[in-house]
Amino acid sequence: MTMSVDTGSPAGASNASSFSATATTAALGGLVGSAKERWVSSGASNAMMKVSDNIPQGTKDMFTEAKSKYFRRDHLRSPTVFFGIGEEKAFYFEQSPTLLVLRMKHNVSFFYLNYSILTAILFVLTVLVSPSSLIGMALLGFAWMSVMKSTESGSIQIKGLTVTQKQATMGMTVLSAVVLFYLLSHIFWWTMFTSGFLVGAHAAFRDASMHKDEEDRVDMVGDLSMNVEEESAFLNNNLGDEV
Repeated sequence: MTMSVDTGSPAGASNASSFSATATTAALGGLVGSAKERWVSSGASNAMMKVSDNIPQGTKDMFTEAKSKYFRRDHLRSPTVFFGIGEEKAFYFEQSPTLLVLRMKHNVSFFYLNYSILTAILFVLTVLVSPSSLIGMALLGFAWMSVMKSTESGSIQIKGLTVTQKQATMGMTVLSAVVLFYLLSHIFWWTMFTSGFLVGAHAAFRDASMHKDEEDRVDMVGDLSMNVEEESAFLNNNLGDEV
């Protein structure tokens, strides 16, 4: 049995577009589900949990505090605000050095989370187009999983020498730092240069002065509406007291 879709009319075109969108969504859902199943079956999730358990509580508290203070959802500016969509003269060069410095300081503090995400996206994209970096990071991940699996009992014997899980973790941390520095040094500097150029240009040209008071805004909670009779009685009482 064949299924035909009439695209000669607006209704047919709409049906075809809807069918295409549904098929695309289903395909993406299947890819995400497959990736999730492979992630769980590979044991990477358990390895990540073990690595997390070995992190000192003080370090976890520090990261939690930094996350709650700096990585807040309300500090992420929307694309409309970031690009000044709908604003008059959202981008222009400030010729006064003093005003330019003040603008850049405000933009860095106001858009810092957007700038951080931009840098992270550039870094990830650069890593994805570098096969050697991907292979090296994959091998490093397998090495971490092997160490975690080998030290499940708390220690491992290497040529008669007992190595505890803590010592193995510290050794892998140092080794990972060296390997990542070797693999990602050129990517890191390229990302920092590109991101610095884009962030600097945006901070210098974006006039976001109309948003300066946004961080001082206080959200009022509660119902401030008054009944008409109560408001009238309140005003009459005050007038009577004054007389």
